[in-house]
Amino acid sequence: MRILVVEDDPVLMNGLQVGLGLHGFMADAAATLEEARAALRTGVFSAVVLDWMLPDGSGLDLLPDIRACEPAPSVILLTARDTVSDRIEGLDAGADDYLGKPFDLDELAARVRAIARRSTGRSSPHLTWNDLVLDPAQRCVSKDGVDVPVSRREFAVLHALMERPGAVLSRVQIEDRLYGWDTEVESNAVEVHIHRLRAKLGRSVVETLRGVGYRLGTRGR
Repeated sequence: MRILVVEDDPVLMNGLQVGLGLHGFMADAAATLEEARAALRTGVFSAVVLDWMLPDGSGLDLLPDIRACEPAPSVILLTARDTVSDRIEGLDAGADDYLGKPFDLDELAARVRAIARRSTGRSSPHLTWNDLVLDPAQRCVSKDGVDVPVSRREFAVLHALMERPGAVLSRVQIEDRLYGWDTEVESNAVEVHIHRLRAKLGRSVVETLRGVGYRLGTRGR
């Protein structure tokens, strides 16, 4: 899952990127409203972790830009403004969730997973497809009840496909889930990860639609 962190404190920004990365998220960062708007124009994000007080304005001013995205990311306000009236104002302005500073990183990660789950209409914390089960919280995959070890990026590819069963994802869409702005992407990186997933989970787990993209396999369903 790709997340945009909008936070002007460089230490906290870096900590959020590293910490969310350890939880399996791909986190890009912006320090101002201007940078955040540029990021939203060029990237597709599942969620935005948004500071309220930014150098060039209120984080709430970014909410209309976020809602104009297609698809629109979910939003967690992360701020020192933590009175009841502040929480009401932020939620009524369009935020999906609210977490006051100081905060626990594990709780933030759980809240990101929860709002992403709600945004897709899922009730279960797990993703299932045929005999596969993917657990976003524990970042593990099982097949027929047996755990299958996968790398962080293999997990991210499978997660992206299992979130949208039946949908075809282009190579670029999958790359957006795997790599940040400052990461150089090898031309065959997605193909390598899919090849390894097939070796571990069976060749029919991912179908290739030449010139279009990839989707979960339909054979044997």
